[in-house]
Amino acid sequence: MSSAHELTQEQSDRYWQDGFLFPLSVFSEDEAAEFRAELEQVEKDWLAADLPLPLNTYKRVNAHLVIPLAARIAQDKRILDTVEGVLGPDIMIWSAEFFIKEPQTKQTVGMHQDLTYWGMGETPDQVTAWIALSPATVQSGCMDFVRGSHKNPILPHTDTYSETNLLSRGQEVAVDVSEDDKTHIELKPGQMSLHHGLTIHGSGPNASNDRRIGLAIRYLSPGAQQLVADRDYAMLARGSDAHSNFVPVQAPDALFSPEALALYEQVRLDQSKALAEGADSAVPLYTKM
Repeated sequence: MSSAHELTQEQSDRYWQDGFLFPLSVFSEDEAAEFRAELEQVEKDWLAADLPLPLNTYKRVNAHLVIPLAARIAQDKRILDTVEGVLGPDIMIWSAEFFIKEPQTKQTVGMHQDLTYWGMGETPDQVTAWIALSPATVQSGCMDFVRGSHKNPILPHTDTYSETNLLSRGQEVAVDVSEDDKTHIELKPGQMSLHHGLTIHGSGPNASNDRRIGLAIRYLSPGAQQLVADRDYAMLARGSDAHSNFVPVQAPDALFSPEALALYEQVRLDQSKALAEGADSAVPLYTKM
């Protein structure tokens, strides 16, 4: 039985032509508001807790391993129905990350290609779904995509380590991107975009009076393969994994349980070989501080 969230052939063709697709409505604004309220309650309850790592690290890296909300959204049938139009029936969750820009702040995301730092080469077996939990507008610092840029190989990048860049290394693609080449990805709460891991993208500062909150979920099909790290991990969300290229992990039963925290640290340790490869100094999100 078909789903209202399945991509049409026209939408699928547009994704592969442009390297991105938006806006796609997956949740109602009320649902998005409930997700946001749950996340902000986690922030309130756990900010001062005695966790092994800062709370922001758990929100920004592999949140689906320790925060049930992230895993629940990533496993939602409506998102998976859409993602299936890109990856096919077998879908794994590689990571989920909350990207939050506080109101009236200067934090940005430099223009970059995701696959530069994943250790998976230029594989087509991936897609990122970015779900807005608050309004993503030009004023609040929505994402900007460069149409057709996924047809490039992995381009040279520079690690800026800028304090205002939300990326782990402040990474930016080492080519000039004209403002005229950017498509502003404005989304209402509950809407999402899809983008390819080679698509050049970034975002500006949040000049609005509200937080800009998004959840980026990195989906893989089982044909993807980690080429740099010795081991990598993924959560099967739909279908089956006939390749066994990734160690299977399960969604957490509770917030920051001892078992989930132990798994998180093991995954972080193993993935750091790929995610921090080539860095000329420590990458705090992926290495012990």
